[in-house]
Amino acid sequence: MNENQDSSLIDYTIIFVIVAFGIISCMTLYTLNPVLGAGDQGAYFKQVFWYGLGAVGAAVAMIIDYDRLHQIVWILYGISILMLLMLFLNIPPQLVHTSGGATSWFILPGNVTLQPAEFVKVFLVVTLAHVIVRHREKYRTKTGKTDLLLLGKLLGLAFPPMGFIAIQPDLGSFLVVSAITVFMILISGIQWKILLSLFGAFLLMVLGIVVMFIINLTSVTTFLEESLFSHVDSRFYGWLQPEKYELDAGMQLIKAITAIGSGQLYGKGIGNFEIYVQERHTDMIFTAVSEQFGFIGSSIIVTMFFLLIYRMIQIALESNDSFGSFLIVGIVGMITFQVFQNIGMSVQLLPITGIPLPFLSYGGSSTLAYLLAIGLVLNIKSRTRTYMFE
Repeated sequence: MNENQDSSLIDYTIIFVIVAFGIISCMTLYTLNPVLGAGDQGAYFKQVFWYGLGAVGAAVAMIIDYDRLHQIVWILYGISILMLLMLFLNIPPQLVHTSGGATSWFILPGNVTLQPAEFVKVFLVVTLAHVIVRHREKYRTKTGKTDLLLLGKLLGLAFPPMGFIAIQPDLGSFLVVSAITVFMILISGIQWKILLSLFGAFLLMVLGIVVMFIINLTSVTTFLEESLFSHVDSRFYGWLQPEKYELDAGMQLIKAITAIGSGQLYGKGIGNFEIYVQERHTDMIFTAVSEQFGFIGSSIIVTMFFLLIYRMIQIALESNDSFGSFLIVGIVGMITFQVFQNIGMSVQLLPITGIPLPFLSYGGSSTLAYLLAIGLVLNIKSRTRTYMFE
């Protein structure tokens, strides 16, 4: 702890929530172990390891002054693009791993998989926050021209990782990166008339796609099936009409809803699983919590996420450094969207995408990335000072 930090400025609420999530995650994976496939056995033990490694990473991210990120931001962004480019070019082929039709992982010695997109999310938050701060420092007077320039910078930096992730294809990570970009643009200070014009153009584009879909359903369906986004087509139909496609695209959703509903108010009890749900230890871990602990257990999980997000927003508002505030807002956007999307897809509120539930789903890359992000939040909190005559 250096002279810029004080133990009284450590946010113990966030630490408590994260530790609680870690315990819940490992215990849920332990109870799931008997119903997992042979290749996924022991996920709870691996999750303990990833949480331990992530805690070390969070501690390092907390100790080193976050202001130093200004000095390495382009290195981090370059690493992001390089990792995604290597996946795209399949270089080196012996390390690139494809699963479920998506080329999104590197397989390292020891059969450990690394998903670059998870780290790209955090690195992109740092990059966009840096660009916003430096732009505002350079252009003290806001004009329509300078705001358009800033918008161009943010979109120009976000589009390359979004494009590479879409090509993999990884719809879940693509949506998260898009959400991060939208959050950062909204709080960047760009004039609302520019943002409303941009939103209007996007809305018209979406409306045009919907109209095309209604007027010429066959052509649009054929286009999707022959493109990289063929999985989007099946998931969309499986979301809208799961009963009609219960043997393929709608099966996972029907199983998920059945498992959540079967938990009722108090749940069936620890380890009492009667419904088989695919990817239950990763993307569908919320269904495992709901079946075991019912509505009450699920509500506690949602409340804990609200508490975590609320505390982070408070820290962002209290921070007397704009770079720190922008960093936290980007992290809030990343976590909030993933929580909403993951739980929403489990209850048919949103289409199913391959996206983990932060801090609960099994996964080394995601756990490390989220804990690094939390380390940055705690770093900013510990360096926030209040002054009597501020």
